[in-house]
Amino acid sequence: MVNTVRALRSALVVSLVACGTSTSSYAQDGASKGAEPAAESLPPLEVTAKAQKAAKKKPAKVPAAVQQAAPQPAPASEPRESGMQGATGPVNGYVAKNTSVGSKSNTPIQEIPQSVSVIGRQEIDDRGAQKVDEALRYTAGVFTQPFGTDSDTNWLFIRGFDATQTGIYQDGLQNQSFSFGAFFIDSFNLERIEVLKGAASVLYGGSNPGGIVNYVSKHPDGERIRYLETGINDAGNAYLGFDIGDRASSSVDYRVSGRIAGGETYSDFQDGFRGTISPTIAWHDDQTRLTVLANYTHIDENHNGGSFLPYYGTVKPASFGRIRRDANFTEPGLDDYRREQGSIGYQLEHEVNSGLTLRQNVRFGAAEIGETQLYGDGYDNTTFGEPWLKRVYFEHDTDVKQFLVDNQAELRFSTAAVNHTLLAGVDYKYFNIDQVQSAGQYNGALDATATPINVTNPVYGVPQFPLLAYLNQDLTQEQIGVYLQEQMRFGGGWIVTLNGRYDWVRTDADNGPDGYPAFPDAPDVKSNASQASGRAGIGYTFDNGLTPYASVATFFNPLVGTVQGGSLFVPETGEQYEVGVKYVPRFFDGIFTAALFDLTRENVATAIAPNVFLQTGEVNSRGIELEAKANLTESLKVTAAFTAYDIKVKKDENPAIVGKQPFVVPEVLASASFDYKFRGNALNGIIVGGGVRYIGSSFADQINTLKVPDVTLIDAKIGYDFGNWGVDLNVSNLFDENYVASCQGEKVCAYGEGRVVLLKTHVTW
Repeated sequence: MVNTVRALRSALVVSLVACGTSTSSYAQDGASKGAEPAAESLPPLEVTAKAQKAAKKKPAKVPAAVQQAAPQPAPASEPRESGMQGATGPVNGYVAKNTSVGSKSNTPIQEIPQSVSVIGRQEIDDRGAQKVDEALRYTAGVFTQPFGTDSDTNWLFIRGFDATQTGIYQDGLQNQSFSFGAFFIDSFNLERIEVLKGAASVLYGGSNPGGIVNYVSKHPDGERIRYLETGINDAGNAYLGFDIGDRASSSVDYRVSGRIAGGETYSDFQDGFRGTISPTIAWHDDQTRLTVLANYTHIDENHNGGSFLPYYGTVKPASFGRIRRDANFTEPGLDDYRREQGSIGYQLEHEVNSGLTLRQNVRFGAAEIGETQLYGDGYDNTTFGEPWLKRVYFEHDTDVKQFLVDNQAELRFSTAAVNHTLLAGVDYKYFNIDQVQSAGQYNGALDATATPINVTNPVYGVPQFPLLAYLNQDLTQEQIGVYLQEQMRFGGGWIVTLNGRYDWVRTDADNGPDGYPAFPDAPDVKSNASQASGRAGIGYTFDNGLTPYASVATFFNPLVGTVQGGSLFVPETGEQYEVGVKYVPRFFDGIFTAALFDLTRENVATAIAPNVFLQTGEVNSRGIELEAKANLTESLKVTAAFTAYDIKVKKDENPAIVGKQPFVVPEVLASASFDYKFRGNALNGIIVGGGVRYIGSSFADQINTLKVPDVTLIDAKIGYDFGNWGVDLNVSNLFDENYVASCQGEKVCAYGEGRVVLLKTHVTW
């Protein structure tokens, strides 16, 4: 694995040198040219309290001259262009018109029979977002940062279900994760972030039932980009980012973006350094476009506090009061987090003729992740009681590799009065994780593997017992899927979408010997599964831009694990019904979406004893999502979102939680924001903005006896645009509300992020 990552890193250096050479030669004539849930997909197999950690655990401004207006949708009865650039390129202000996330083709958002949200580069920058989860705070149907700040993971729940492990995609290919084997993507290297809400298996195979998030990388488009950004927050964490792009020749474009960051954070003892770089190069002629994308990411830091804390002492006061939000109960001398990550791939598109287009998307990625941490596991009631916190001493070393390929053929043709867009494809996923997880031996079990600590008067540096491995696993999952999609447009405004897909999944977990005396070696497990999925949708676009729609879809989600008796898990399955309306007004630039959905998740693993499961569970999520985005004028951009859930456990081996709401997810989410730039008066160039976010109450336990209260947060921004350079001051949680984001039981609560003040400046040339 070390050699794999080093090879990827070397390839990146070579590509950067090549890009640098092109930059130098082009610069000479540039002027003249112008220009844990218990049953998520692949749940941890380890029999440990650390499974809670695996389930819980775990940007560049495009110059105005470069931003391109997204293509306006053609009349609904006309066939769409085959090129994907309009669906993946820069967003005009806050309003995206086209996307590929809901169809794998260049499709107007209002013609996709599911709710879709797109967050473009300008919106990311206006928010001052430094991570994907920060950029999605104002998105309907999405609950982010449920466990507070987490510098190495973007935690996302969509329609009530955790999308962090099986719902993250990049450029249409899955960034699958299992246990601690995940890929981290820096938001600075992204052009847009897309959210497809609801069942997505019919397009992407096994995936999160609540929906997926697709990261769209920055691509070269031949425009000259010279952009530099730097910023620092009030904790002392600073960064420097760059984005360079140009045309090397009439047929070759390139772009390189990256960022380095480091310093202290808002949590005791946490600091670190990270860096990322993403070179891309594109070759194109009249019929073919080949884009090669690569990335290297390095992270060396330690963990933040503020999480894995008891309900009493955070949400409610304990006998001693409340635990400080910035307190960190790890051991500073032991705590460590390391990541070496690389990827390389390409996107190939060839237009055979005016009706037929072939595409192939490929990516290989590898990562080495290692971390050591001590974290809380409730009060040590058996020995000391409050305020002594029981701790888990944990370490893992994980190597992960993935290879993905998606082959597509898109055919556009007409029969009588119907225009057809037919998409056929075959995709393949390979995911491998080689991991060793270890714990201390404080009490000989895994519920407390470190010395306890006093949360009101912590003493650090107490010697810990040696670590012993309790999991030694090499797991591989492969998936092959064939799919077909038909989009039919007729009658001046009708669009019918039909999808079918069939997948074969093979999972092989080889468990080697471990050294933990309290637990026997785990057996090897193998499974083979197959599943069909489908979607049918219908909509009608009126002349005024209103599109009512309805759809039904099925999904599946392959799992790893065994039920009582040793049989392997079967995939989770389910279905979703959705009706809604989308509105793209003709008299200003905006998009409005309203959706009602009913989503049922079946074959959910339910525990009948510690680490003993039956697949008899069922969870239903129903709700309403409202979202509005508008570029009201050249100066004023606004957003608004509202989400209300009714999520209930319908079946479970524990009758006490049937009819109850799962913990973590709030019942209501709402937000509104604006960004305004003064023009042509004494305040010319001044920018003001802000927003309000409401996070409704949630439950802290499965039987719904403990509640996490709601909170309202205010964000603010002021800036100045000097033409080719600018400065912004972004403040999130302006009034520094002290609140708990969520709890996963009485022992696992996390504080939400406090006030963050970010000063940043950028320059273009």
